[in-house]
Amino acid sequence: MQKLGILTDAAKYDVSCTSSGVDRSGNDRPWDKLGGAAHSGAKAMGNCIAAGICHSFSSDGRCISLLKILMTNECIYDCKYCLNRRSNDVPRATFTPEEICTLTIEFYRRNYIEGLFLSSGIIGSPDFTMERICQTVYLLRTKYRFNGYVHVKAIPGADAELIRRTGFLVDRMSVNLELPTAEGLRRLAPNKHRKNILTPMRQIQNAITENRNELALYRHAPRFVGGGQSTQMIIGATPENDYQILNVAESLYQKFALKRVFYSAYVQVNQDKSLPALSGGPPLLREHRLYQADWLLRFYGFQAQELLDERRPFFNVMLDPKEDWAVRHLEEFPIEVNRAPYEKLLRIPGVGVKSARRIVAARRSCNLTFADLKKLGVVLKRALYFITCSGRMMYPTKLEEDYIVRNLTSEQERIRFGSDGMSYRQMSLFDDGVFDRPVTVEEKRQAAVGQL
Repeated sequence: MQKLGILTDAAKYDVSCTSSGVDRSGNDRPWDKLGGAAHSGAKAMGNCIAAGICHSFSSDGRCISLLKILMTNECIYDCKYCLNRRSNDVPRATFTPEEICTLTIEFYRRNYIEGLFLSSGIIGSPDFTMERICQTVYLLRTKYRFNGYVHVKAIPGADAELIRRTGFLVDRMSVNLELPTAEGLRRLAPNKHRKNILTPMRQIQNAITENRNELALYRHAPRFVGGGQSTQMIIGATPENDYQILNVAESLYQKFALKRVFYSAYVQVNQDKSLPALSGGPPLLREHRLYQADWLLRFYGFQAQELLDERRPFFNVMLDPKEDWAVRHLEEFPIEVNRAPYEKLLRIPGVGVKSARRIVAARRSCNLTFADLKKLGVVLKRALYFITCSGRMMYPTKLEEDYIVRNLTSEQERIRFGSDGMSYRQMSLFDDGVFDRPVTVEEKRQAAVGQL
């Protein structure tokens, strides 16, 4: 229990953990074909259902999947931002493969978890660490007959054969990019190199492609990393702007066919002159805007250079990225929903992928009204400034940036004009006279994240 407390707490800063996207029945066990599986005729324990991982919320508000642990928080590296770095004096612990298997099975039997997320510090060497991870998953699949979701970290610098063997046993693998640029790695993680990180990414991508071809020929061939691969970037530890980060993410999606890029707001756990001082806490709102923009890249047909550019490299925190794009491109609006192609519908604030598909299907039989759009799932309080139905807008509205921004912003974030008449400032949550004492920085932080 002491090890569990240390190693689950040490894993909380790794956010690249999500639902599997994998469907597998209880007795569909392709790793039995890899050899050495005992009791091959026995019934397996657990299954893997797409988006079926049980989730929990950590103390910092993140949604995490249990059981989420490190194999060890020992590490030979000295990354300046990492709690588990070599130079830190923190309690250390290491699980054996058998201990991890026992924990996973016992938690599963108690209905606490549906899968395992396993990462690790680097103990001894990348090869030794990756071999222990591979041994753990092999025991879990063969000896303990666990058929649930397993996500592990591929260790940069580890032997390619170890990564390949592990890939046939797990549902998803990830290699953390850590920081958006090679310069950021040199400054804060001198033991890590961009090439060592990208090499296993490429290997996993190539193996997934080869395995897809094998499965097309041999239906019962073992599957390699069926849930794809992901990565994580720390946001705010280095001076990269949103435009640079989004371009890196777009490049990773295009070149490595990643399923997800995760963004982790920098949390200050070490004191170092190379690290930024965070006066207002972790940049969680910036992280949130990057996730929204990432969604636009993956599902809405946007490109990074459309959302930001070098003259405007940061997102407007007052608006979500699609609203921000829309008010800066009013020449594209209003859009007639009864005639616009699907790609245009996706660009309307308040219209999602599902509602756009419903619009395309429904308008084949009749002209849609605003009441119809609401039934189809369109968020009209955002969309009404950008659409027409049969040539009419819902209300008489001005197609002007200032007017639309004022109305799009919620009551609690009501904006006011700056001295130039164009910049927007969020009104203080703490007006004079509301409190009979000075408001602390901690109270402001709690109010900003909804904990007042």
